[in-house]
Amino acid sequence: MNKLTKIEKYWILYDVANSAFIMMVSTIIPIFFKAIASNAGLSASQSTAYWGYALSISTLIVAFIGPTLGRLADEKDKKKKYFLLFLAMGCIGCAIMGFMQNWLVFLAIFLIARVGYQSANVFYDAMLTDVTSDENSDLVSSYGYALGYIGSCIPFVVCIVLVLNPAMIGLNTMSAIAIAFIITAIWWFGLAMPLARNYKQIHYNPDAKKESFTEVLAELKNTLVKVKNNKPMFMYLLAYFFYIDGVYTIIEMATSYGSDVGISSDQLLLALLLTQIVAFPFAIIFGKLAKKVKTRKLIQISIFGYILIVLFALQLDKAWEFWFLAVCVAMFQGGIQALSRSYFSRMVPKENANEYFGFFDIFGKGASFTGTLLMGVITQITDSSTMGVAGLLILLIVGFILMSKVPQNNADI
Repeated sequence: MNKLTKIEKYWILYDVANSAFIMMVSTIIPIFFKAIASNAGLSASQSTAYWGYALSISTLIVAFIGPTLGRLADEKDKKKKYFLLFLAMGCIGCAIMGFMQNWLVFLAIFLIARVGYQSANVFYDAMLTDVTSDENSDLVSSYGYALGYIGSCIPFVVCIVLVLNPAMIGLNTMSAIAIAFIITAIWWFGLAMPLARNYKQIHYNPDAKKESFTEVLAELKNTLVKVKNNKPMFMYLLAYFFYIDGVYTIIEMATSYGSDVGISSDQLLLALLLTQIVAFPFAIIFGKLAKKVKTRKLIQISIFGYILIVLFALQLDKAWEFWFLAVCVAMFQGGIQALSRSYFSRMVPKENANEYFGFFDIFGKGASFTGTLLMGVITQITDSSTMGVAGLLILLIVGFILMSKVPQNNADI
């Protein structure tokens, strides 16, 4: 870390900021949703399906607006403005979520907060091309995920203590949960400020001008043609679509799936806290390994690791198995996300980074939409969360095969 520049450190700090929200999405939020859904008469499989649908809808929204916003943000000094807009949207949504007692209203507020989070990340990811060099991008990206994992544990532990022991400060459980959401929102917004204050957009399109929505769509079509004609980029995005599908779905549905197979809430929360702690060193290890081993090869190793994880999850029915699975996920989670981001950042024209990262987001968010929707539909049809998880195997295997067929390119440094 001592070798990193100040702006690289501020960029990494934002991963620490927004990871607190993702930690809530993976733990307290689905448990809270399942509780209010159960009180409203929904079955366990129904609430899991609706949770999957909510994740899918928010993802689809961002996939639709991402490239358009990216195109607009390639104008000079626009990237930070859009970043702050969606940061505020996510933080406000997070802060008020805990006051919602109707399961449908809760899902609606959650959609707003998650769209804010994901949209802000489109611009945050694209900032990587401004804050660091191609040679250092793997390490900086990996440090972001690594410190995000360990840093998010701080507000999470505070929130868990509040939720599990509300009486110690004279609160009931629902009040403690509401405060937990507010703490997370403050953490997220506060740690985002150093990046917001110090970031300068270096790469932008000097020919960019104010355009009508129709003109933006026309330019996006041209960019899509360029992506399609760039075989390494297109093949990588196709592979990314499939393999990141499994990764995101496992991360977002783990708590809900664990609840359905009988793992207690306490065990789920503690196991996922362990995931954050274990993911910290492994994300850094992958970043350092990328200096010696091709990034492509490390991504393939991680995909194979996830295939084994899904196979093990199919028979999961004991708490210790969920703990073991949490550790296995942690070993590959940060590495595959960080290296996927940095691998793509070396492919794109720097002056159009936002626009291209908008398409990167389409493939990533489209995958997340497909995975959570697929798991939700299969779970609802079969009334079995296990069958829903089984559907992820095909996506991971296809992603692994496609990744091996990506032609050599300038990202393979």
